Formats: sequence, C-alpha cells, structure tokens
Amino acid sequence: MKKNQYFIKTFTLCAMILFFAGCKKKSIYEDYVNTTQSFNGSAMAYLQAQPKGTFDSLLLVINRFPNLKDSLTNQKVTLFAPVDKSFQASIKYLNIQRKSEGKTPIYLSSASDVDLYFMVSQYIIRGVKTADDFSSKPDGADVVSISSNYTMHVDYRKLSASGFVGGGAASLDFSDSYGSLLRADWTTATTDAINIKTTNATINILSPLHNFGFDRFIYLLDK
Repeated sequence: MKKNQYFIKTFTLCAMILFFAGCKKKSIYEDYVNTTQSFNGSAMAYLQAQPKGTFDSLLLVINRFPNLKDSLTNQKVTLFAPVDKSFQASIKYLNIQRKSEGKTPIYLSSASDVDLYFMVSQYIIRGVKTADDFSSKPDGADVVSISSNYTMHVDYRKLSASGFVGGGAASLDFSDSYGSLLRADWTTATTDAINIKTTNATINILSPLHNFGFDRFIYLLDK
C-alpha cells in the first residue's frame, strides 16, 4: 500500500512539474502571438498601434532617425521587428560590462547615433517580401538592409505539429552572417509571427529571446 502511495505521489509530482514547465514555456511567447494578419496603415502606424511595452524601444530608436521613420511610413520594406524585451536584454548586458569597467551606463536615448543607426537598419529590408518568397529556397536567401546596404539572411522553415515534422505553421529565421559562409559563425533570430501586411510593408515579429543588435551591441557601444 505504501509503495502504491509512493508511486502515486511521484507520478503526481512529475505531472505537476511538466505542467508548470509547459506553462512557463508558453508564457514566454503568448504576449507576442499575432492576431492581425492585415493592418490598414503603414508599418510605422502598426508599431505605434500595439500595446505599450511591445515596440516602445524600437519606436524610440526609429524616431531618432527621420529617414528610417520615413521608410517605415512611405517606402516598400520588410521589417523584422524586435520587441522591447530584446532591447532590454542588450542594454542590461552592456551596462553590466560597463560597470565592471568603471564606466557610466548607456541607454538607447544616449547611444552613439552611428552605431545605433547601423544596428536598427539591419532589421529593415528593401522591398516587400512574404514567407512565400523564401519557401522555395532550401538554403535560404540573402536580403539587403535599407540604409546600410548590409546583407542579412532569411531561412524559411515549417514547424512540427502533432508529431508530424514540418506539419505546422511556417516560420522565418533571420540571421546576421557577419560575411561568413559558415552557419556556425552566424547569429540567428527566430520569429513569433510572420506576414503581417500593412499598406507599405510586411512585418515579422522576432522572438523576445533575441538580443537586439545580434552580437554587435556591446562591441559597438562599449567604447
């Protein structure tokens, strides 16, 4: 009897751990689920229309550069949009590094114009592109950022569902290759929502696990 009770308690504990682990995993992403596939307005207007705490940091940076704001308002572009958590993580690690060096903190409002401009422009791609534009390219495709003409890379992939590999929703991987052909050298951001269509752009929302600037943020701003 005691043995049976032990197994029952152990099974219940394991089930609870798995349940809460699953809930925790879901909570990372649930705030970023796309519920609007079409938006009647520009990419800039879409960012401004989202709930507070979603794109505040991205808007703060974009508003520092009138030409980038104009691009998101009037030009044909594809935006891979980093959310606030992506900026918060990068700033946190930058200032931990600077504190260890006895330097004052740096924030988005005071960061170098040149370096911040380069990093944010990486996320804005020339032309309107949807996931279908990459679905037939097994090795992905290079794309060019709108202002710095920097080359980024996009891979299309199908997520697994119900035990069937490749049977779920589509997703895009957005990578900084640093000019290398070796994928091991790349830094990649995944998307939580794709193909949000505005009047001038396609918007793909990046996972909050992505650190803004890829691996360049500390290197460029810790001077």
